[in-house]
Order: sequence, then structure tokens, then C-alpha cells
Amino acid sequence: MTKSSISPSVKPFIILAGILAILLAAMFIWSQYGKSASSSDNEDEAAIADAGISKDERAATEAIIRQYILENPEIIPEAMERLKNKQSQANLSQAGSALLKPFANGFIGPANAKITIVEFSDYNCGFCRKSVSDIEALVATNKDVKVVFRELPILAESSQQAAFWSLAAAKQGKYQQMHNLLFAVQGLDNNIIRAQAQKAGLDMAAAEAFIKSDEAKNEIAQNIGYARQIGFSGTPTFIIGDEVIEGAVGKEKLQAAIDKARKKI
Repeated sequence: MTKSSISPSVKPFIILAGILAILLAAMFIWSQYGKSASSSDNEDEAAIADAGISKDERAATEAIIRQYILENPEIIPEAMERLKNKQSQANLSQAGSALLKPFANGFIGPANAKITIVEFSDYNCGFCRKSVSDIEALVATNKDVKVVFRELPILAESSQQAAFWSLAAAKQGKYQQMHNLLFAVQGLDNNIIRAQAQKAGLDMAAAEAFIKSDEAKNEIAQNIGYARQIGFSGTPTFIIGDEVIEGAVGKEKLQAAIDKARKKI
């Protein structure tokens, strides 16, 4: 079988795209794993040689790439963000549909909603607190959306206690009341958490028993596992369709992600 020929005028553009992709991929691999990609580099060298590209052509193209990157450095973080998003999408797919299933009644919106937002939050997170009203507004204006809340207590010891009591409220059908009451105060401690649980109307004895259970511990461990698998470490983090959105980004950006997900249904 004969090799297909490459027009000399096209070669530099092919090399430009190829080497830039290799460069960005190598940067991403290094940033994620701290490893070299020497075996991959050898394969790339062989592929370039196999394409019939001369050393002079390659040197000229590398000079063009270097100059372009120096003049347009903003393309590096942009490309890195794209690579990160692609990896997150792959990780989301591996997490599967279980990610969308709420713990007990730990959600708001219609149970049979077509679109599910998954929010990972910590009750000591000010940015999570800031997002509460945005989430409620989005559910109110999008009748085909529900929000599944996942506890990710990473900021303090009291975060974990608040998460356990929130799960206890979900078991008693009072998740939203407890969720909002916990975010209504700052500087959480055990006394404040218990006081908010009483305001939410929880059966305190049943809640006390639940927060010591393996069921409660396993739910938190599972959520931490999801965060590691998908590849984020902060709160709030929202998952909408195949997008992973980190931070208190505001309802406009969340609405845009909802609209995008809706088009894919």
C-alpha cells in the first residue's frame, strides 16, 4: 500500500496543529500526574518522520508555534480548560446514573424532572450559602428541573456534623427545611446544629441514632468518592448534564447550562 502524499503548502499547518496539540497534552499530563511522556514523544517523532517532514520544515514550524504562543499566551489556559472539561465529562460518564439519585428526599423540584442538577456543598461554605437563592430561583422558573443535594463536608469538623444532621432530616422527609436553616446561620457548632434541627421539627432521638449509623457514614464517603472520581475539590460544585461547574457562578451561568442540557434531551 502506498502512502498518501502531503502537499508542501499544507505540511506546516498539519505540523502546527499536531505539535501544539502534543504540547498542550503534555502540559496537561504533567500538571495532573507529574510524569514525563517520553514513550509518547518517541511515537510522535516516528509519526512526523513517517509523514515525510524534513528537519528544516519542522524547525520552521516550531519557530512559528513558539512565536504564536508568545504572542497569544491566553490560548494555553483556554486549551487546558478544554482538556480538563473533556476529562471531567469522561469521569462523569464513569460515575454513572447513581450520581443523580438523591439520598432519601434530599432534593427540590419535581421527582420526575427531565433535567437534574447535582450540587455538592458544605454548610460552612459562604459561596454555597450565596448560591441557595440562585438554586431556588432556578427551580421556580424551570419546571422540568430538580436539584439533588450531595453533602461534601470538607471545611471543618462542624461541616461533617451538619452534613450528618442534614441526612437525618432527609430520612425524615424534612431535608429542605434543615438545609435552609443550616445555611441561615454562620459559625456552626454542635449546639447551633441541634437547635436548627429542632426548628426543622426533627425527631431528635431518631436523628441521633441515624447520624451514628453506617448508612450516614457511607453516604458521606460516597460523595467524597464522587468528588475524587470526577476531579474537583471545592464547594459549591454543580453538575448539569455533562458540565461540571465549580464555584458560585450565579444563576445566569447555571441557566445557560440548563438550556444546553435541555437541547440534548
